[in-house]
Amino acid sequence: MNALYTPNELQIGIDVGSINHAVAISDGFGNILNEFEITHTKKGFDYFFKIVEDEANKRESTIIIAMEGYNGWARPFDSLILKKGYKLYNVNNVKLARFKEIFPAAAKTDVIDARKIVELFSLQKHLPLAKKVLQEITVPDDCNAQLKKLTRRRKQLVEERMSIANRFGSDLQGEVPDLKALTSSVDNLWFLRFMTLRDDIRKLSKVHKQSIAKIKYLGKKNLAHIMQWQKEAQFNTTLEYTASILYDDSMRLLELKDKIKELDKQIKILIPSSKIAKLIQTIPGFAHISAGSLAGELGTLKRFESEASLALYLGMTNLDNSSGKYKGSKRNLATNRHAKMVMITATMKHTQYVEESKQYIEKKISEGKKYQQAIRSMGRHLVRVIWSMIQQEREYEIR
Repeated sequence: MNALYTPNELQIGIDVGSINHAVAISDGFGNILNEFEITHTKKGFDYFFKIVEDEANKRESTIIIAMEGYNGWARPFDSLILKKGYKLYNVNNVKLARFKEIFPAAAKTDVIDARKIVELFSLQKHLPLAKKVLQEITVPDDCNAQLKKLTRRRKQLVEERMSIANRFGSDLQGEVPDLKALTSSVDNLWFLRFMTLRDDIRKLSKVHKQSIAKIKYLGKKNLAHIMQWQKEAQFNTTLEYTASILYDDSMRLLELKDKIKELDKQIKILIPSSKIAKLIQTIPGFAHISAGSLAGELGTLKRFESEASLALYLGMTNLDNSSGKYKGSKRNLATNRHAKMVMITATMKHTQYVEESKQYIEKKISEGKKYQQAIRSMGRHLVRVIWSMIQQEREYEIR
């Protein structure tokens, strides 16, 4: 019997598409037992599980599955597979492309791609490249899964708020510049509450002082500025059709602020239930949003072989690209961009709180590093700290 193959396993490769998924099933000896397509629907998923379970029962085999598109187009198919208790592998697209360059197929179709994924199971024990293509999925606990959903949603809303605020400020500058000059930021709560007192911006010049004074966080100074603006207010004729746009944008900004605030509360409540988030939060500069985001993106430390692989995932180091006498590195395309952004932002704040870290940044800059390079270097050090903290279940200490 060829040592490449594992006869007690039913090996399944799934090439994930947006509408249909191609499936290839091998018996563990390298023989393709079945090939078919399913739709991305409950009916398609039920058909897949029926075929797979029938094949496994006939051969008394365990089921292992690899799919291209985990946590992307594959949702919720991937979570249904995990609920069944099957071992699931994610196919790293970057490494798969490299694998295909070395071991090209006769053509490129979804069916051939599914076969190629099955082939990886046979080769992963003997070919390091094949092993790197397949990454076993470790299911995070419910708390970290929730944190991932909430923090990503928060990030989307923050980006939307920034986009609308920029547009709103630009439109206000063009229509009523004297009104925009009342605030340093059109995103201020008191300013948005003033803007929404009436559904037409022109009516704001007639609002009584008593009504304006009731605005929370307004302050006497801002009240005086508004009263002065009312006396001198002038409006463009274009407000006939732009007044409603300005009102809608100010209402949307208020709504987004409320939603973001509510998400902040939910994230903060979850932090104590996540071992990863609770520990990361003890690092100065890593507030509950940063800690929750990193915990959500990491899920579990069992996914990573070492702190070096964690650093690659967080984008705090590059891949080694040395060859012979040449020493160099290249950008890692498998970095989690959400986690990288959080890590960089939190590291920047961290250097403001810890003097030793601040001095480290200044030293790197004096050596000729750019600020972003120095921050990434500091972030790489913090990855080692985070790895040790979680492994040893210890909080951050400033010695």
